[in-house]
Amino acid sequence: MSISHAPPDSSATDISDISGADVAATTHSPPDLVPLVPASSRRTRIPRWLRRATGPVLLLILWQLLSATGVLTADVLASPGRIAQVASDLIADGSLTSAMRTSLQRVAAGLALGTAVGTGLALVSGLFRVGEDLVDAPVQMLRTVPFVGLIPLFIIWFGIGEAPKVAIITLGVTFPLYLNVYAGIRGVDAQLIEAGESLGLSRWGLVRHVVLPGALPGALTGLRYSLGIAWLALVFAEQVNADSGIGFLMVQARDFLRTDVIVVCLIVYAFLGLLADFIVRSLERLLLQWRPTFTGR
Repeated sequence: MSISHAPPDSSATDISDISGADVAATTHSPPDLVPLVPASSRRTRIPRWLRRATGPVLLLILWQLLSATGVLTADVLASPGRIAQVASDLIADGSLTSAMRTSLQRVAAGLALGTAVGTGLALVSGLFRVGEDLVDAPVQMLRTVPFVGLIPLFIIWFGIGEAPKVAIITLGVTFPLYLNVYAGIRGVDAQLIEAGESLGLSRWGLVRHVVLPGALPGALTGLRYSLGIAWLALVFAEQVNADSGIGFLMVQARDFLRTDVIVVCLIVYAFLGLLADFIVRSLERLLLQWRPTFTGR
């Protein structure tokens, strides 16, 4: 019985034709990697400034539509177009610019005094137990008294000039700064204090290199609160026999039932408040670069 061997198929690959380099290249070539892109990155990104501007723009459009259809009459609330025209007139004759300058001077004076007083009291109370015993209780009692209710006393004590207006703003600024700076000082990790002492830092070195940097986030948060209250206090302060400032324009507009001028003054208050908050937030990003935080997704 004979067994015949069929010749190999010519179409089959001859193993001998494959060189060693080809085998090595086939064996050791890395696979093609496809980068994975998160689903959040694949979505179309809208610029953040556009998203933040969408709400105010829609509100203005709705406001203009209600005014055009007569739902909002001029006696109740002037239209955005009318308000823009009035603002342009007030800027042209210089009354709005002069009022803004006067109001900014009052806020700057009250903010400077309030920052000095609030921060100084917080340092004394936060760094020393004796200071806490002497300072904290009176400050907490005064903090519960509405500063607006002290306006009659300030008029009696300081008259009707600039002093009571600056005093009201100073009082409104002092307490938020005191609370946040004090909480920031007492919130410093005790292990950091022990580490500083083990490194041989003196008491002043601990305060300078450990305590104050640790309290800085709280201080900046208190400054943001204080700025908001400063503009609120300015509104009340400029109602007290003022003859200049944004509040004076509002009082005059109230007497003549000018809702357009009142809204212009309110917009100026809001704009100045947002500008001040933007400055403080920029300071936070500059001074707190050492503290990375979650910024949202």
